[in-house]
Amino acid sequence: MYLDFLKYYFRAGNAHGIHSPFVFEFYNRVLKDRENCSDFAAIEHQRELLLANKQTIKRRDFGAGKKKDFQETIATVARTSLKPKSWGQFIFRLVKFYNYKNILDLGTSFGITTSYIAKANHNAKIHTFEGCPETLKIAKNTFNNLEISNISSICGNIDLTLIETVKNHPLIDFVFFDANHQKAPTLAYFETCLARKNENACFVFDDIYWSEEMKEAWEHIKAHPEATVCIDLFYLGIVFFKPGVIKQNFTLK
Repeated sequence: MYLDFLKYYFRAGNAHGIHSPFVFEFYNRVLKDRENCSDFAAIEHQRELLLANKQTIKRRDFGAGKKKDFQETIATVARTSLKPKSWGQFIFRLVKFYNYKNILDLGTSFGITTSYIAKANHNAKIHTFEGCPETLKIAKNTFNNLEISNISSICGNIDLTLIETVKNHPLIDFVFFDANHQKAPTLAYFETCLARKNENACFVFDDIYWSEEMKEAWEHIKAHPEATVCIDLFYLGIVFFKPGVIKQNFTLK
């Protein structure tokens, strides 16, 4: 990944190299915006509580299509699985700026990023998916502590629950993909959500350089004819579906 980051860093541009009005606005109003929000401190306090929690829980992992249970402390899971606050706050700004309302969050974990999404638009309805019952129980406690009421939690193997949920879901505005970090499942989730997307939807993919499989998945997604504006931020890949816009790929710092 280190070599991937070096390659990314030397090809990534800034505002001076952006000739798309839409991406220029995204860069300045969303990516580079540093305005603090009153909700941020409360969400980060919940993160601190998780990082200090030495309680052990039974974790269930559906990775590679096999269900595995193992014991792990809440603090360990929080350290390894929660997105950094800078990216959580970026996703908050993204949802807020474009006013996304019908949202899917694939991979709840302890609910920190989900909370940022929910707080970004109180009129939004978020469906969040988590395979592990014990993990989801802690996420729900996070939501309760933050007085969040616009999240519907779905527990179980996302390979099954996503298809059933999307089938009866309104057109989707926004999806955060942070579940099974393998090529085949990622592309399957992408195709499932693609079938129900709003014409101005946005999909965000986590850890696009995490493995060779994820890099291949990201290249496949960028090449899709409906993915008109694709933005590589190294840690995240952003896909906008903009009718009438010429297909373009950007790598931004």
